Amino acid sequence: MSVQSIYLEAYQSGLLDACIQTAQQLLESCELCPRKCKVNRTLNETGICKTGRRAIVASYSAHFGEEAPLVGTHGSGTLFFSHCNLGCNFCQNYEISHDGVGIEVSDAHLARIMIELQNRGCHNINLVTPSHVIPQILKAIKLAVEQGLEIPLVYNSSGYDSVDALKLLDGIVDIYMPDLKFLDTVIAMKTCQAPDYPEIVKKAIREMHRQVGDLIILKGVAQRGLLIRHLLMPSQLSDTADILRFIARELSTTSYVNIMDQYRPCGTVGSIPTLMRSISTDEYNKAISLARKSGLHRLA
Repeated sequence: MSVQSIYLEAYQSGLLDACIQTAQQLLESCELCPRKCKVNRTLNETGICKTGRRAIVASYSAHFGEEAPLVGTHGSGTLFFSHCNLGCNFCQNYEISHDGVGIEVSDAHLARIMIELQNRGCHNINLVTPSHVIPQILKAIKLAVEQGLEIPLVYNSSGYDSVDALKLLDGIVDIYMPDLKFLDTVIAMKTCQAPDYPEIVKKAIREMHRQVGDLIILKGVAQRGLLIRHLLMPSQLSDTADILRFIARELSTTSYVNIMDQYRPCGTVGSIPTLMRSISTDEYNKAISLARKSGLHRLA
């Protein structure tokens, strides 16, 4: 038994077409994300995300390194988009997010990739760093549905998402997987040049939860809902405590949360001495304890 992907109903009802039209108009003076660059991307003008009319894809594959409910037995069909609207200076995929390694693809090509991943047996289409290419994704989904796409769509973002843009995905995205990185405005400014990240990410995750609710897992495989990632940062346990309280109090104590300890100094983070080390075992254990004290119990 599985839950039918919600975008199939959106396709049948005409909702998907309406969302495509609205999203395409947004590209003409781009305000898709909180950066609000207002460039005309239909004319291939570029702003902070360095992406014009077409999406840029770095790679795609059946990925077995994601959370267990996404991986299942046949892998998560990850599709990595190049560039990023947030641009953390510690990004472990710096060559993709900052340097833009990848190739431009048409909407039709993007649809074919989705179908190929489904044909490989992947349990979902995992859209990695999708915030700046929502219009292209929506058009590709329509084309892919017409070719038989039916597995769940995962929106895997930094959390630096506009609520207005997320509303275009209401009834289309099955699973949201944002990273709730930090609620410290100073760290957000130093690492991402985005002091508004803490408020933006809270609004975005509230909207995601409103749309899909807590994560539904059937026979070990995620079908629909919200899966939150929290990347631990060195010496930021007080921030972690605030994040976990936010999730438990403002979303749900049955939220599915992955507390990640794989931070390591990457990119250009050398300019911030406090971030020049990995996470200790003690920090990770304390974070897990904080989660449990907050009432959270669905921990990856």
